[in-house]
Amino acid sequence: MVSAIKRFLIGRPLKSTELGEQKLNKTKALAILSSDALSSVAYGPEQILVVLITVSAAAFWYSIPIAMGVLILLLALILSYRQIIFAYPHGGGAYVVAKENLGIYPGLIAGSSLLVDYILTVAVSVTAGTDAITSAFPSLHEHNVIIAIVFVVFITTMSLRGVTESASILAYPVYLFVLALFILIGVGIYNILTGHVSAELHTSLGTPVAGISLFLLLRAFASGSSALTGVEAISNAIPNFKDPAPNNAAKTLVAMGTLLAVLFSGIVFLAYYYGITPTGGVTVVSQIAEQTFGRNFMYFFIQGTTALILILAANTGYSAFPLLAVYFAKDKFIPRMFTIRGDRLGYSNGIIVLGVLSILLIIAFKGKTEHLIPLYAVGVFIPFTLSQTGMVVKWIREKPIGWISKLIINTTGALISLIVTMMFFLTKFTQVWPVLVFLPIIIFVFYRIRKHYESVGDQLRLANREPAVPIEGNVIILPVAGITHVVENSLNYAKSLSPHQIIAVYVPFEREDEAAFEEKWHKWQPDVRLVTLHSPYRSIINPLTKFIDTVQRKAGESNYQVTVIIPQFIPKKGWHNILHNQSSLLIRAHLLYRRNVIVTTVPYHLEK
Repeated sequence: MVSAIKRFLIGRPLKSTELGEQKLNKTKALAILSSDALSSVAYGPEQILVVLITVSAAAFWYSIPIAMGVLILLLALILSYRQIIFAYPHGGGAYVVAKENLGIYPGLIAGSSLLVDYILTVAVSVTAGTDAITSAFPSLHEHNVIIAIVFVVFITTMSLRGVTESASILAYPVYLFVLALFILIGVGIYNILTGHVSAELHTSLGTPVAGISLFLLLRAFASGSSALTGVEAISNAIPNFKDPAPNNAAKTLVAMGTLLAVLFSGIVFLAYYYGITPTGGVTVVSQIAEQTFGRNFMYFFIQGTTALILILAANTGYSAFPLLAVYFAKDKFIPRMFTIRGDRLGYSNGIIVLGVLSILLIIAFKGKTEHLIPLYAVGVFIPFTLSQTGMVVKWIREKPIGWISKLIINTTGALISLIVTMMFFLTKFTQVWPVLVFLPIIIFVFYRIRKHYESVGDQLRLANREPAVPIEGNVIILPVAGITHVVENSLNYAKSLSPHQIIAVYVPFEREDEAAFEEKWHKWQPDVRLVTLHSPYRSIINPLTKFIDTVQRKAGESNYQVTVIIPQFIPKKGWHNILHNQSSLLIRAHLLYRRNVIVTTVPYHLEK
């Protein structure tokens, strides 16, 4: 039943030889890996206006120069990450760049920030998409969290089906969104040029505004830069591209940057010219669409595609998080299970963990996009800064042909990213302070995981250990609770290993039970030694383990190995287990952590 449901949800297993078929072409990669960046057009411009409105609506004209600053940063990041793609064609992005050029800890900071950011990508994208839906249908507002969780489960399931299949399905909404916004921007500009939009709706560029300050403008710039989150995803996911992967990734990155620049600047311009004021419950894109088309088919088409891309932007996280987790796992900073491919050749453990953590985050923040975006943005600008700085160090150290121009590009990107990061901490400290707490904790945990793996490797390495002492024979201890087929089955197995060194152990709670069992045993198995351990306190574990310790000490003097064979019957139906006391499981769990004792379970399967 479970297997049938799994096959229905994620499809048939794929052979390892089919891995090449799971690579993405540029068209699908642009949709999947750019959806995060493109979707931020739906809330990036709004974040600028949210800051400017604190002065007055007259300050909205500043959104135009601020948007130009964001586009300059976008250009610097696109050029920088294009260089990273060719310099590090195997992927890893900011984590690999920072680790190799700045050191292990800067690499951990960059990589950890990105891992957390991809979790936030899913949470922010889905909650923002839910907001777009509830903007069109206000009666659904109170169900935001449930709706968001349902979408996370859906995208997680789609991602488990494999990169290619999910890309084939999810690409359509992304391109529909791009088409919808191009239509919106085109019609909006046409209405402006033909005089259908009153010039009185906005203040003219350059109008003096009381209360404006450089600090506030930088704060608005930092908020607007949240539209650039997701730019780095392509550099992390180079292995997902068809060959030649670096060339295809670089072309996709440029295409993404071009689309993002056009859509972002278009929405900012329309919001300014229409005099749009951000209000709770109705997004800026929704207001622009309503003023441009009214509440007709085109309005709902734009809202529908916006909601879809915001939700599906989470797929960028599902594409990049598992791959980044693989790099961490290979460097022994997180569990090795993240390097294992699932039935559909994707890194399913990373996908499932990402989905679960995103749901927890949505619940913790009650589905409030505005509370998640500052954390989301600062989480990506930290690795932006570190990756650009790492590339600066790389060019200065290696000095390849044309390194001066590359150095200027990365230096510009590093400085602007640093300014944006600092502005987030200065202006939104009450919202982003968790980064300063959780990031060190995550890095410490990663460090401890690596120390554990190094310790395990050192202990398992033959060259570092003394040769094992040869085992002369086995002393087998067989705990028994009665004379049954289960015990008989285990006893036969024990005799096959060491017929003359078997000790059956019975733990009675009453003296009369002890005498009666001894009599039955000697009639049934006179050649097998029986030891009874009376337990007045009704404990099986304590007297049994004390006896095992005693035997083990004596056996160790003769280089004999103590093996405890535990009989266990297996019910035909799983739920039958709750009807039995599971003593064998408790004994096994207790003995597994005792040194120099081998624990073996001999199952006896019931037929009905």
